[in-house]
Amino acid sequence: GDKAFAQFLTDEIKEEKKIQKHKSLPKVSGGWELEVHGTEAKLVRKVAGEKITVTFNINNSIPPSAEEETQEEQKPDEQEPDLTSTPNFVVEVIKDDTKQTLVLDCHYPEDEVGHEGEEESDIFTIREVSFQPTGESDWKDTNYTLNTDSLDWALYDHLMDFLADRGVDNTFADELIELSTALEHQEYIKFLEDLKTFVKCQ
Repeated sequence: GDKAFAQFLTDEIKEEKKIQKHKSLPKVSGGWELEVHGTEAKLVRKVAGEKITVTFNINNSIPPSAEEETQEEQKPDEQEPDLTSTPNFVVEVIKDDTKQTLVLDCHYPEDEVGHEGEEESDIFTIREVSFQPTGESDWKDTNYTLNTDSLDWALYDHLMDFLADRGVDNTFADELIELSTALEHQEYIKFLEDLKTFVKCQ
């Protein structure tokens, strides 16, 4: 059984490498520096007395519904649909002269497809906003967290503009999907390779 499994993995790895779009990770425009630790990625950018970091994790970042619908309609010889990774991401804005960090929790809405008609529709939304003490790794649940569900839309628009002024806009969100998808695929291939080594190990 293990031999067949290893052979299957070898073929699978070959296939995945064939469809791999990016041999190296795509860059995000606008002077963002990328740090990757396993499945977590961090983009950092410094602008006039501020440091902006965007953190996301590729685990569970591929929406599940996409696969189920297409399998029934798929003809056997069709290419599998491209899986896209749309992770939640957290934007932290740190101003040099305050002890507080503004934290904005953003995500890609699942029903994002089909908005073609609407011009200027944002491809990501802000879900929560809070202040956290700068430099502390553990966030306090006791800090007030603003949920945007019931938020005054004018305030929400200002928050979106605030992010856009710092380079977090639709273009950025598009490039983040691209980066995250490439990173997810890279990790998936690495996982298959590790699995193969593990299965072959006597």
